[in-house]
Amino acid sequence: MNKLIAYMNRSFAPKMNKITRNAWVSAIQESIMGVLPLILVGSLITLIMILNDFIPNMPNLQPISDFSFGLMSLFISFLTPYFIMEKLKKSDRKLVAGLTGAAMFLFLLSPTFNDEGQIIFSFERFGANGMFVAIIVGLLVGFVFYLFSKMSFFKESSSLPDFIIVWFDTIVPITLLLLAAWLFTIVGSFDLYDAILSLFEPLNYIGQSFAGFVIITFISVFLYSFGISPWALYPIIFPIWMAGIEQNANLLSQGAEPSFIHTFETMMAWIWIGGMGTTLPLVIIMLLIAKSNHLKAISRVTIVPSIFNINEPVVFGAPVAFNPILMIPMWLNGIIIPAITYIVLSMGVITLPAEVMQLWYVPIGISTYLVNTDISGLLLLLINLVVSLIIWYPFVKVYDNQKVNEEKQPEEV
Repeated sequence: MNKLIAYMNRSFAPKMNKITRNAWVSAIQESIMGVLPLILVGSLITLIMILNDFIPNMPNLQPISDFSFGLMSLFISFLTPYFIMEKLKKSDRKLVAGLTGAAMFLFLLSPTFNDEGQIIFSFERFGANGMFVAIIVGLLVGFVFYLFSKMSFFKESSSLPDFIIVWFDTIVPITLLLLAAWLFTIVGSFDLYDAILSLFEPLNYIGQSFAGFVIITFISVFLYSFGISPWALYPIIFPIWMAGIEQNANLLSQGAEPSFIHTFETMMAWIWIGGMGTTLPLVIIMLLIAKSNHLKAISRVTIVPSIFNINEPVVFGAPVAFNPILMIPMWLNGIIIPAITYIVLSMGVITLPAEVMQLWYVPIGISTYLVNTDISGLLLLLINLVVSLIIWYPFVKVYDNQKVNEEKQPEEV
């Protein structure tokens, strides 16, 4: 175990952090973070619409969700090349790159034109289903713009204003990108949206399988236990989550039962109890049985944040990260809790979430009920909580005894 930690600390963690800080990867991460407020708006609207069951004639607020969460792929197609240019120190053309990304994304959605000159889009393509397309378009636009940023029609000594130079220097990449979209969509009658979606279908399939669900969850927890942000995986995981909840919503609207288990709402309701790694049970155990001053103090400070699913204070304060004694139960939670959750949910005894509800800061239990308003879901939460308490308990006991002995040493000297 000590050799593993030494290797992770010396080699693996720095390499992963380097990937996370890479301009192209971090641009996608920041794009996703940029749309989170709009996703939260969709979540709040979903929460308010629960009142429809109790208040007759309440107005339909669904369009607000449609034009926030429902347009997330369009936003990402703009933000990805925008942030790429910013991170590559080409901020003078980041706005033009973002606009080009949005334009190319719309082009590649294969809209149709009726006899009245109206443009007809399939609205579902703007939502979570279009995320892979939006990311690929964003990366392509960022790449082309970066290549052309190294050349200019003007000399450095030119007296023209910078914004005019940028206008002319970006004409070529804009033209080439939109020409490529035209060749694919109009001339070739090729639906790139369908093609990319088909290409990534195996990834979605794997992510929605039992093995994929457990492995992806474990990898995220494993990285977090070494202080590595799981954001490095979000360009892959986030589209799976979003596509899953959107597909469930579509199934429900067609009168069918939701069937996609791997969604953010599932993670929030039954797996991330207190945060990634299921750490609320750890804090509860420390609060109740800890005898060392260190763990007593940590538990008092971290109990409130943990209730609201904020666990950085306990992960880095106990600490769990780089702590062999507490890393093991965190890994076990990252395997056993998602396995139990997937098995139970696949039985069909609990209604699967079918509405976006990314209110991750809502206390566990309340969030569990809100994702599907199914009382039986609380029973699964209770099972997971008890199992997690059992997993954490012996390790916390050992660690607490170790800290007690350490605290006694100064008194004996």
